[in-house]
Amino acid sequence: MSKYIILGGAGFLGHYLVEKLSSDSKILVCDIKNTLVSTYDNCDFCKIDITKKDEVAKIPFGEDDIVIHLAANQYHSKVPREGRKQFFWDVNYKGTENVLNAMRSKKCHKLIYFSTDMTYGRPQFLPVTVNHPQVPFGPYGESKKASEDLCREYRELGFNITIFRPRMILGPGRLGVLKKLFKLIELNLPVPMIGSGKNCYQMISVFDCVTAVIKCIDKEIPNKEYNLGSDNPPTVYGLLKDLIQNVHSKSVLIKTNGFFIKKCLAVLSRFRIELLYKEQYEIADENYIVDIENAKKELEWGPQYSDVDMLYQAYKYYQKEKAGI
Repeated sequence: MSKYIILGGAGFLGHYLVEKLSSDSKILVCDIKNTLVSTYDNCDFCKIDITKKDEVAKIPFGEDDIVIHLAANQYHSKVPREGRKQFFWDVNYKGTENVLNAMRSKKCHKLIYFSTDMTYGRPQFLPVTVNHPQVPFGPYGESKKASEDLCREYRELGFNITIFRPRMILGPGRLGVLKKLFKLIELNLPVPMIGSGKNCYQMISVFDCVTAVIKCIDKEIPNKEYNLGSDNPPTVYGLLKDLIQNVHSKSVLIKTNGFFIKKCLAVLSRFRIELLYKEQYEIADENYIVDIENAKKELEWGPQYSDVDMLYQAYKYYQKEKAGI
């Protein structure tokens, strides 16, 4: 009997995906931790560290199984200052290599791989299509780009591998850097932006990511790359202004010189004060919109959540989290 094997299934996106798939499908979650998996029907857990070949070799890949690879070290993790490149490389590239080797040895050839828009680096044109040059400028994006290259090599060996490149995934359960923003708004404090806020910053709902996976499975795992993002993202200024009004805050938005602020963040980083990571702030004042048309046409998928709704719901979750709910 075929099953879904979800690597990193105990994580943020994994929880929502398991919840969606478990009602009528057999699932094996492979992760280094087990959270909430036991609450779902048809779901088993296997403790696996994908950086260790011997552990990955124990995963019972079946010929007809579909593997969904979500496991990664990302910036919402506790990122070390020393050995940062290795921190990302070990899991994101070496781990993926271990998985692909183990799958091949057991004739399992269907993989959905979650990469990142950070493989593109600074946008050279807009919207950023899947054929945009991949020139990442940080260790996370570099590790993911190398992993994508590896996936493309395995396509030549008979694998079906769909690669998703989502923008920042937002939804209940993950706040990350938004906590700092929400704290200012909650306290009615000024909210400084990086730049004027006239640029667009696109996001993607975790629920829309789950739908993209389902559509991909329905289309039998195309050997393609797909961007995932919202439709018609507003400007950063408009997005934050709407949030402040919706939550009845008295915060005001402060426009800044983006070049100067980024230089300050870089200097602070040298003194081991990292308010944001370089891959987060370097293009924070630039327009960054990924093209999702091929996902719409080929997967018959479309985002259902707007950036305004996502940010508002994230703020409500922040309040609930603070209240211990």
